[in-house]
Formats: sequence, structure tokens, C-alpha cells
Amino acid sequence: MEKFAFILHPLSLADMQKVSPFVRCIPDSLLEHVLRKKKPFEVSHITGVKSPYAEAEGWFVGCPLTAKQMVELPEEFVIDRIVETGKIAEELGAKIIGLGAFTSIVGDAGITVAKRLNIAVTSGNSYTVATALQGTREATRLMGKDLRDAEVAIVGASGSIGSACARILSREVRHINLVARRIAPLEELAQELNGHGAATFSVSSNVKDSLHKADVVIAVTSAVDFIIDPADLKSGAVVCDVARPRNVSRNVSAQRNDVLVIEGGVIHVPGDVNFHFDFGFPQKTCFACMAETMILALEKRYENFTLGRNLHPSQVDAISALADKHGFTLAGFRNFEHAVTEEMIERVRMNAQKNASI
Repeated sequence: MEKFAFILHPLSLADMQKVSPFVRCIPDSLLEHVLRKKKPFEVSHITGVKSPYAEAEGWFVGCPLTAKQMVELPEEFVIDRIVETGKIAEELGAKIIGLGAFTSIVGDAGITVAKRLNIAVTSGNSYTVATALQGTREATRLMGKDLRDAEVAIVGASGSIGSACARILSREVRHINLVARRIAPLEELAQELNGHGAATFSVSSNVKDSLHKADVVIAVTSAVDFIIDPADLKSGAVVCDVARPRNVSRNVSAQRNDVLVIEGGVIHVPGDVNFHFDFGFPQKTCFACMAETMILALEKRYENFTLGRNLHPSQVDAISALADKHGFTLAGFRNFEHAVTEEMIERVRMNAQKNASI
């Protein structure tokens, strides 16, 4: 039996309030103080992960800091807390641990954490990229668009996931607008990729201005709050929101019936998996970053796989092949905890067509 673990943490104080009604009575400042003091803990035992080649069990382990705290607290303190969480996974018997949400972003994106643990570490970003692009391609097709001719905006393009998406899509699309807060890394990336594929590039630090012409948007920033609003998007746009916390405001789906928003990387896990914890997904499905950890365990590849901020397309290709081997598949589309059906996509497509004819 192969063994793995995955780190969870509350994205916001609102997540804590969902867990217990009692928490709603605690002032935010006091709750943040409690989370800073609380030690990491075992959340649940994961059973039933089974491919044609191997079986695995695992654990969710909790790092009790919100995304905001991970950004604002001293880096050394946050990394110490992540390492403490990893030590619990070691004690449980895990041989590899996945870094969930902001635990994969802090500091040097997992490299220091891996050096301080006695088990393998991965961020899950390779399979996150693979499935985000897979979902984007399919959603774009269902919206009646040809991705090869699309104007693509990657918001958060200077990060590990964003830059990997740019490298892969540069071989497929006409134009990519690289968007992030700092221009210099975007210019370096554009210069690196120019001439390596079919795409041309532009760069911008203004999210809202960058989205008005985009047919396809991939949002992958580490912002702790929404950065994409209803008025920002072109009619008929396909938006793949890979970020956690989300980059796209819930108001987009509520107010724009001519825009398709999907979440990146919702994966069906092979076997009769039971997570014994409700993180808002249908049974037997999970985030792609979680799935990467399971795939590596099933393959017995107990090695540091996706770490740091330089993610190479070969890693994406490798984990995609292993996912296919072990039976991990894209589990349709979701948006704000709800399934997005092909019928819903068709309605969005028709609404966008009506707007275009006005």
C-alpha cells in the first residue's frame, strides 16, 4: 500500500466559519490570533485510491493559517509552520506530501520545505497546468471557438503555473497577453518565447485593461481577493480560474450570462476513494494538485517532483502520461461549487452570439 499526504489550510476566515457556527461569534482579530497559535493537525484519513497498478492511502493534514496570514506573517514563521505540518505527515507514514494552495507559494515555493523534511514534496503545479489547459481547450471548443485563433490573456503569467501555461500555449495560439503586477519578468518571458512557436506576445500590469479583448483568460495569481469583475470581460470569453482563493468574482457568473467561467483542474480519482472530509467537490473528485500527489504515490515515485518557480513543460507532459496510466481523468467543469453542464455552456454561447449581432 502506497502512502501520501496533502496539506490543507483555510483560504480565509470565512472558511473557518463554515466549519463551525461557533467561530462566527469570534472577532476576526481574535480568530487570527488563535490560528497563529494553533498547531498543525491530522484532518482525515483518505482511503480507496486504486489504479490498475497500485493502491494508496493518505491523509489530509491541516496547516491552520489563512492565505492572508501566509502572505503577511514573517516568511520564516510560515515556513516553520508548513514544515511542522509535514512532520505530522511523516509520523503518519506518508512517503510524499503535496503542498496545497498558499503552502506551495510561500518563500521559494517548496524548496526549503523539502530540504527540511524526510519525505518527498510536490506542489502539484505540473498536473494543475495540464488539467487547466485541457479544460480550457475543451471549454473553448464547446463555446464554438478555435483556440488557435484566440486572443489569450494569462493573469499571473510571471508565476510558476502562469509561465508554464504560456510556454505550452505559445505552440498553439495566435497571441498571448502576459499579465502580472511587475512588467520586467513578463518582458523576460516574452523575449524567451518569441520565435519558439506561433504566438506573438504583449505584456501588461493592468488586469482590467488586459481582459477587454481576450477571448480566453487563464487566471492564476496568488491574490488573496477577487481581481476580475463582471465589467472586465469580453462577451463570449472563456475564463479558467485556477487560483485559490479565486481570482474571479462570484458576480461574474451572477451578472454575465454571456461569459463562461470554469475552475481549473477538477479530477476524477480512480478507485472507491473516500476523503472523509468535505472540501466542496463531488464524491471521488479532487483538485489537480491533490491528484498529482496521489499519482506520484501510485507510481512509487517518491521524489521531489514540482518545486520552485521554474516549471518545465516536460514535467507537465510526464505527469499527464502518469495520470493517463493510472486512470485519473478530468471530471467535467465546475464553477463556484456547482457543475457546469454542456447545456449551460450552450446557453452562454447563444447569449454571446446574440450580443455580437446587436
